Amino acid sequence: MADGPVTGPSTPPVITDELDAAAEAEFELQGVEGSIWTGTRLLIGVVTFLWAGLGFAYFYLRESDSQTLWRPHHVTPSTLLGTLIALSVVVGAALAGYGRSNLRQGRYLDWAVSAWATVGFGVLAAGLQIWELTRLGFLPGLSGYTSVFIGFAPLNIAFIAGGTYWIETSAARALRLRAVLADTGGLGLSPLSDARVLRANIEGVTYFWWYMALIEVLFWALFYLL
Repeated sequence: MADGPVTGPSTPPVITDELDAAAEAEFELQGVEGSIWTGTRLLIGVVTFLWAGLGFAYFYLRESDSQTLWRPHHVTPSTLLGTLIALSVVVGAALAGYGRSNLRQGRYLDWAVSAWATVGFGVLAAGLQIWELTRLGFLPGLSGYTSVFIGFAPLNIAFIAGGTYWIETSAARALRLRAVLADTGGLGLSPLSDARVLRANIEGVTYFWWYMALIEVLFWALFYLL
């Protein structure tokens, strides 16, 4: 009796662990969005240390003043200019938040107008702060108060200018991408990677402006009210 055909062990199915191209692209995109979210919060944390150091110097020198030399003759920079600077930043932050809420609903034009208006208020605030330094009625080393103010003003200029540049670049990029994203829902709703990354960036710069508004109100109260 002839033996039947000899069959070997069945070949195991080929199992691949390669991710689907679309899923991999989505994973990378979420990583970029997450890095922008994390980077923005880390930036705010680093900046907070700088402002906290300035605040510590303010209160330490004020409380350790044993010879009434903290603020002789109650010297102060221009209250009008200081108020205009703080108000410009607060209005800019409010506009940035208003624009972001409109962008989430797909209203690109409302966001664009708000973003460029925020740029204008940022330029105004930084310019007024520079102008204020040119017309101080006291010498930088006159007292502890004046020394702390001279430390505050350059930091204020730098961070206002940085926030203004950040939102300006976001608005300029959105303007360049507007035509590309028009067929996919616009900047506010488009699922394309460029739109999602830009929206994450806009979220970050909006939070930074809100943070700067809080800083402005705090130091305005310290230097011009107390």
